[in-house]
Amino acid sequence: MTEKSGDSNNSIHDNEALRSVNKGVDTFARSDGQWDRFSQWIHCMCVVTFDLNIGQALEFVYPPQFTPSDTEMANICYMAFPDSNSGCMGDTKFHMRLRRSTKDNYNKNFSRIFHSYNADCISMLRVDESHFWGFVYFRQKRDPNLPRGYFQKSFIIVSRLPFCNLFYDIVAQIAPKFFDEGKAVIEEACGQINRMWPPLQAGYQLELQLFDHIYQINISTISGKRSNSVGLQKNMVKEFALNTLSTKILSSVHELELFHGLCFTLENLYTLWELVLIAEPIVVVGTSPADCSHMVHTLVSLIAPIEYCAEARPYFTIHDSEFKEFTREYGKTPPSVILGVTNPFFIKLLKDWPHMLRLVDNQINIQQHQQIQKNIRNGDSVTSLNASNTGIIRKSSPNGSSQLLNTNTITSDGTTPGLYTKYKPFLKKDKNLIKKVLAGVKTKRPDHVQTALLRRNLLELTQSFMIPLERYIASLMPLQKDISPFKSAPNANAFKLDDFLATIEQSGPHLTSPLKGDWKGLYRKFFNSPNFRGWYDSRHRELQLTLQDLQLQALSVANLEQWAQDKQEVEIIDMILKLKQKMNLYNDSSNSSTQEQIRLQINCMKNLLPNDLKNIVNI
Repeated sequence: MTEKSGDSNNSIHDNEALRSVNKGVDTFARSDGQWDRFSQWIHCMCVVTFDLNIGQALEFVYPPQFTPSDTEMANICYMAFPDSNSGCMGDTKFHMRLRRSTKDNYNKNFSRIFHSYNADCISMLRVDESHFWGFVYFRQKRDPNLPRGYFQKSFIIVSRLPFCNLFYDIVAQIAPKFFDEGKAVIEEACGQINRMWPPLQAGYQLELQLFDHIYQINISTISGKRSNSVGLQKNMVKEFALNTLSTKILSSVHELELFHGLCFTLENLYTLWELVLIAEPIVVVGTSPADCSHMVHTLVSLIAPIEYCAEARPYFTIHDSEFKEFTREYGKTPPSVILGVTNPFFIKLLKDWPHMLRLVDNQINIQQHQQIQKNIRNGDSVTSLNASNTGIIRKSSPNGSSQLLNTNTITSDGTTPGLYTKYKPFLKKDKNLIKKVLAGVKTKRPDHVQTALLRRNLLELTQSFMIPLERYIASLMPLQKDISPFKSAPNANAFKLDDFLATIEQSGPHLTSPLKGDWKGLYRKFFNSPNFRGWYDSRHRELQLTLQDLQLQALSVANLEQWAQDKQEVEIIDMILKLKQKMNLYNDSSNSSTQEQIRLQINCMKNLLPNDLKNIVNI
């Protein structure tokens, strides 16, 4: 039940030598702007190796002044290697998410950049100030010259950005070169990123050069708009001539193939969508961190564009600093979290969790699963792999005959892959979609086309679910006539679940979605979930800002000179201060006309005061 290189709680080596260069000093203040561009995209790059005496150990961090804290580094080291039972030979890519134990003290420039970026991009791509993402490239191969007979080492990119698709490509570029050529490769890569990558911004076609590759990306915005491209700084491309660079266009910086993770459990697609939507606790059990992290990422993306606001850990180990929090502190009521695990110990430990998704073994026995998939392509159909099958797949042939295939050997511990749950879905699944996807398997439709089919249908389902909520929350806005330039902006009305449910019959999701079922029951569950709270808090803030904006616009065109006729000088001064405070709301806004109108209103009020009073109050 132990994990590779994790036999002792003291297996992480002492980082004092690395940490002595930056102890007690803020990272951004310490950098003096040297790594500002790099730090917008990446926090640092790490190398974790296996030490025969102490286990997983930090070998190298660059830039060294950005070394994570002791707790963060311990978590990174433990999660940088697969579990001992995984048996991952060769090269393996996966990702992790870990909680920050320290808080960045951003300088004003970084605060402005991150604030502007988060305001523009879609919610799932925002800078995460409370967590780090780690993108791992692990290599294990036989080496008779080493004491244990194996070479084991991981290269990790640590970032605040959840750009799985982009950073998987980046680690695949850097890691093999590092294994062959050494630390200078990492230093060169960091230097190139700092010099040549454009500022972090959403809505632009950005060109990112690394070695002899150029990545063209576009970070999606809330509005969906795209602006002109931000190209390479050609005068800074010294290592390679432009005509020798190969260009790769990434359609998404974060999306991974859905079909790759869901193909074995398509029958449970809509159940999984509901479980993620209402933030039910799910444990994903696999034999490889690559499979687990991919599946956790897939599950979270099922409900896009809704932001998943509960915890999600793509790869989780028994040594994680939050181990007790997620597995014991809640007693028999598990927290709202999706955990990706590979250690069989979790199967016993989390036996009371209501939902377990067991993945197909990624090792030798996966060939049997592939044979079953081949049978499907030859004209057979297969039911869902779930708990009720108890180790059996029912296979029916076109002539009506059927046979049972024993699949207990598909996973290494004698259980069938699939979703194990007692959850009863509120909605009936769309059998037509599942038939289309299975037909695509028979005709050898490419995985990316299958993914596009699944993603489009899931997006339409999620939008059908959200349209009534968006329509109702828009109705919570006060009437225009209730917004006065001389009173504080009114608050949005409260969200009342019963009032919302009363609107479902006339304008519910059944009007736009083919799925039938208990939509009201699903809304009730969603209402009590972290996902609803996250969505509602965001939309409520937007409503309040809109109300302040409308009140400010009313103030900018109000006849303040007439209002001031019967007012005391102290009241006029109070109005001037109020106007100046309101104008500050537009310092970073593109609404220059409103800002100019407020400035004119301030001058109008100032002209009503005697000169000596103007000088005294200094306004």
